[in-house]
Amino acid sequence: FYAVKCNPDPFVLRLLAAMGTGFDCASKAEIDMVLRLGVDPSRIIYAQPCKTKSYVRYASKQGVRQMTFDNSDELYKIKELFPDAELYLRILTDDSASLCRLSLKFGASLDDTGDLLALARKLDLNVVGVAFHVGSGASDPAAFLKAVRDTRFVFDQANALGYDLKTLDVGGGFVSETFDDMAAVLSVALDEYFPPSVRVIGEPGRYYVSSAFTIACNVIARRSVEDKALGVNSYMLYLNDGVYGNFSSIMFDHQHPIPRVLKAQNDTLATYNNHSDAVAAYDAATKLPLEYSIWGPTCDGIDCISESWTCAQTLDVGDWLYFPNMGAYT
Repeated sequence: FYAVKCNPDPFVLRLLAAMGTGFDCASKAEIDMVLRLGVDPSRIIYAQPCKTKSYVRYASKQGVRQMTFDNSDELYKIKELFPDAELYLRILTDDSASLCRLSLKFGASLDDTGDLLALARKLDLNVVGVAFHVGSGASDPAAFLKAVRDTRFVFDQANALGYDLKTLDVGGGFVSETFDDMAAVLSVALDEYFPPSVRVIGEPGRYYVSSAFTIACNVIARRSVEDKALGVNSYMLYLNDGVYGNFSSIMFDHQHPIPRVLKAQNDTLATYNNHSDAVAAYDAATKLPLEYSIWGPTCDGIDCISESWTCAQTLDVGDWLYFPNMGAYT
């Protein structure tokens, strides 16, 4: 199941749909986007434990039966609006080693899972599995081991109440740099705690698309900054995109995009009329690295892409930079 919120680009969704991928949707808009591609509702999980009532009605109307919950209020809501839904109990996990900690907001603690399952049984709701998420951009393989062990505990609680759970949703959090280690730990844990008959699904997002997109940006303005005491010149470059656009990942996903030169009109300044330009021309001619800070186009001071970046080329208005690995949460 692909996490649509990571990158809802239509081309990505069409490609994954054609490959038979399922989709993790967190809103009505995401569900609608996927359904418009002709994806069968059975390939969608509404993985949002606290849903808007109108969205639950919409999911019911469209036949999107799989959805998560983590609290009693949600169970009463689902009983009222979609009593035939197939439910996954989202449990709390240790996501302290992840880039984005989701357990601050979602997940039932093991102290509450028994009561929630008992309430679901009392309401005659169909709980079919357990879900967890170790956080987006997880870096500690041990988090998966503990989460699987905790899930086994919840499966046993459900079995004691007469439920026959069939599915374990291991969430996402996978990144390419640590995927092999994560997968190895997860595989061993699943073999230890669950039989082969249990269906295991995941919800990767960034693992699929992080490296699939590169963003090109135009330099729309430049400002010279001179340190007269040291005789050093640096520049502030202003781009046509920033943290309020495709670089929102800097603020919300703790990313550090690395710029590269795509196209520079001049390697040196043709003319200069002041000391700052003279220093810049000398630096460029001798190939000494120049220091830049890179900013977005808005008036907000937090709209900063990079506080410090060095480059041998003297960049100016009209030049282009590109940023690789910008496919996730941008």
